[in-house]
Amino acid sequence: MAIIREVRGFTPRIGRDCFLADNAVVVGDVIMGDECSIWFSTVLRGDVNSIRIGDRVNIQDGSVLHTLYQKSTIEIGNDVSIGHNVVIHGAKIHDYALIGMGAIVMDDAEVGEGALVAAGAVVLSRTKIGAHEMWAGAPAKFIKMVEPEKAKEMNIKIAHNYLMYSRWYTDPQEEQPTEDNGHK
Repeated sequence: MAIIREVRGFTPRIGRDCFLADNAVVVGDVIMGDECSIWFSTVLRGDVNSIRIGDRVNIQDGSVLHTLYQKSTIEIGNDVSIGHNVVIHGAKIHDYALIGMGAIVMDDAEVGEGALVAAGAVVLSRTKIGAHEMWAGAPAKFIKMVEPEKAKEMNIKIAHNYLMYSRWYTDPQEEQPTEDNGHK
């Protein structure tokens, strides 16, 4: 069972139909929307400041979300995908954004609606990534614009896929993968 713990008088609030993996950790001032999935070995540490998560957000295995005491907070919009082993430290992530595996997004950075942060990117403090922009590298730099409808479609698909995956753990009747849908 996931660790959900009160800290400094703040108890995490989890929306409806959320999946928290057995070894996920959610502590303190965390408010999570509906149909989110928090995967294995993921830590949401709302001990020093607030973490706010929208609906249908998936935070994949090994990711860590934390903030600076009395300085930075985390805000994540709806239909956002946070890849495996991501660190988000006091940043704002808008709707339909995708943060690639192993990326780091630092304090007071902002990732715009439908933006893509490439795997392994390091988004420095106070960086502003505009809507539908792709950034990559360490430190992350603008690469190109992403077609808004394609980015939204892709990110909604990923968010819905992770919702489906999470239901495999809670509902044995949920659709199982077949070779037809690209899973083996």
